[in-house]
Amino acid sequence: MSEPLLGVIGGSGLYELPGLADVEHRRVRTPFGDPSDEIVLGRLGERRLAFLPRHGRGHRLLPSELPFRANMYALKTLGAAWVVAVSAVGSLREEIAPGHVVVPDQFIDRTRGRTEESTFFGHGVVAHVQFADPFCPPLSQALASAARGEGATVHEGGVYV
Repeated sequence: MSEPLLGVIGGSGLYELPGLADVEHRRVRTPFGDPSDEIVLGRLGERRLAFLPRHGRGHRLLPSELPFRANMYALKTLGAAWVVAVSAVGSLREEIAPGHVVVPDQFIDRTRGRTEESTFFGHGVVAHVQFADPFCPPLSQALASAARGEGATVHEGGVYV
């Protein structure tokens, strides 16, 4: 078995990763349709990763058009053991300035009207999934530490809405 991948989903404005070596583009078909774009496999330092631009290269997909299930299925199929999704959004807290990094520990999903596209269940498959702790604490700590190591102002904890 090969080394597990780190999956990275880029937000608005993040369509490629500078410094990525041994680059390979892979188109993945899934039972949930096509992902947002081709997945870019490569190495960033010592880590193998799979990068996927959330809105597609050129920002061609609206938030309501994002194929969430296909994106996650494709990353898992390629061997992603973790997924980091990057987003550039604002804050309602004055102490969190533009350019700061927030590593959230909770989120509120206000998505409406996308039941079919937001679950892997249904059509005779019923599951009750606990959602009390949606983020991986060791990965969150590693992300905060890495961001601080690069000189970023980091806020640990917060609610992504």
